[in-house]
Amino acid sequence: MGQTMLWCLLAAALGALAGGLWFRRREKRTLENLDRMLDQALQGQAPQGPLDESLLSAVEARLGEVLRTSAQSARQLAEEKDKLKTLVSDIAHQTRTPVANLLLYAQLLEEQDLTPQGRACVQALEGQGEKLRDLIQALVKTSRLETGILALHPVPAPVGPMLAEAAAQFAPRAVEKGIALTLEPTEAAARFDPKWTGEAVCNLLDNAVKYTPAGGRVTVSVTPYELFCRIDVADTGPGLGEEEQAKVFQRFYRAPAARDREGVGIGLYLVRQIAAGQGGYVKVDSAPGRGSVFSLFLPQ
Repeated sequence: MGQTMLWCLLAAALGALAGGLWFRRREKRTLENLDRMLDQALQGQAPQGPLDESLLSAVEARLGEVLRTSAQSARQLAEEKDKLKTLVSDIAHQTRTPVANLLLYAQLLEEQDLTPQGRACVQALEGQGEKLRDLIQALVKTSRLETGILALHPVPAPVGPMLAEAAAQFAPRAVEKGIALTLEPTEAAARFDPKWTGEAVCNLLDNAVKYTPAGGRVTVSVTPYELFCRIDVADTGPGLGEEEQAKVFQRFYRAPAARDREGVGIGLYLVRQIAAGQGGYVKVDSAPGRGSVFSLFLPQ
């Protein structure tokens, strides 16, 4: 009797061991299938392979359906991005020639013998043509950044040469307007895309020179930190109220005091997009009557 009981216990133990090994093999196979489907999804492929109807395989089936849906959505998103890229390129190409012709005809008219009223109309036409050209260029750049068509490529580099090039572009305008434009020397470095970051700094300088009155100052300085490099563009312009500071980086926003100045209200928005696209950010410190300091933070 005791020997029979022993054999029964031994058989039960062997059965449990065999069952445990079977479940472990099945679990391993299930995990391998899940790993395979995830690899296929990461490669943009719809998960393939036969699935049985066990409880674990039901989980596999549901995961497979989620991954197939995700892969399909990724393909559709890529297709939409390609269409948008083509559309933006077509808009840029199709509008370049008409706007250039508009400005050319305005210049030709300006050379004619016109009445004072006619000359004023031509100057207004030329100004609106230039505004339209700048708006289209800004919209195309913004659209390309927002949709990822144009990617930023940050690299470690000193910021001094990029700032010197940007300041040199606005030095003649500053002299013409009677503004002291100063670039403080720096040996600081950061991780940034030279072309697009230079454009962001140019947008900040454009605003500073535009809104600073004759006899004022525009100063560009750099402060390095452990994690970021801060580029300040300070001016002695009219300044911004607290409510305006919260809106100034929005697309097409223009402060009430700037409505009669040239511009389309997209430059600071583009600065914010460029900063965010490379892990940085931008902020403003200002108050009415004491000027503004726009700070561009670039990651180290």
